[in-house]
Amino acid sequence: MIEVQKLSKQYGSVRAIEDICFTVKAGEVVGFLGPNGAGKTTTMRILCGCIGASSGQVKVNGLDVAEHPIEVKKTIGYLPEAPPLYEVMTVRDYIVFAATIKGVEAPEAAADKVLVQVGLNEEVGGRPASERIIGHLSKGYKQRVGLAQALVHEPQVLVLDEPTSGLDPAQRKEIQALLVEFARSSNRTVIISTHVLAEIEQICDRVIMISKGSVAAEGSIAELQNASGTLNLEVESPSDSLHQALLQIDGVTKVQIESDRSYTIFCKTDIRAQVAKVASKNGLLGLQQKEGLEDIYLRLTDKQP
Repeated sequence: MIEVQKLSKQYGSVRAIEDICFTVKAGEVVGFLGPNGAGKTTTMRILCGCIGASSGQVKVNGLDVAEHPIEVKKTIGYLPEAPPLYEVMTVRDYIVFAATIKGVEAPEAAADKVLVQVGLNEEVGGRPASERIIGHLSKGYKQRVGLAQALVHEPQVLVLDEPTSGLDPAQRKEIQALLVEFARSSNRTVIISTHVLAEIEQICDRVIMISKGSVAAEGSIAELQNASGTLNLEVESPSDSLHQALLQIDGVTKVQIESDRSYTIFCKTDIRAQVAKVASKNGLLGLQQKEGLEDIYLRLTDKQP
């Protein structure tokens, strides 16, 4: 569905991204993670055809974004961090306008359909949100309006830049539920950039981490944890011989004793099977990855406190 090959973007002497490569399959929900200034938004804008790349290639459904910008844009729904809203318009008029400029047949019918999908037909202040002036709505409802404009032409791909930024927990949960519903029910491909790691864990199939303009890691959360390099081991009968046996396992760089029964094992590869085999003689009680997604993110993006 989406292929990104050796993508780079230069602004004068500043290299925003360099040799970024990744693929996203049809129907996947992929989280785009990275600190501010890492290159996430630049990559998303190039993917959507909003700006050009300095070098490299992006293909969506086999079409090169640079060579077929109009065709590609017809398949993509884009929600930037600041939704492109005309706040003096009513919600419905704006969505009809968005459908019209996107070339949707029967724009009014398309607008009515998507307004129901995102819950903008519900009453707010005594009348449907769709009839209210956009500038009078809460930020949560404005995000829904932005999502509606991204969906009104029924795109195959959704690219969402911080879609829950600035929302309270209840609003964030509502938007998350909408995104999951849209992705799963219509087999849409979704790329979502966010700083809310719990959001990634709840709705994403896979994670792409960007740091300093390059891909630092990618994979499912489980895969990233398996390659995290830190294991927590608990045994019934610790011993010096177990400590030495753990150090002899290929890939182990350090073994740290945490308590009478607990060890932290630092490693370069996934060695859980070998550790379990060695520790079984001492009464294996527990073996798990020690790093959560936040720990992995901080380590890979060099943001440790």
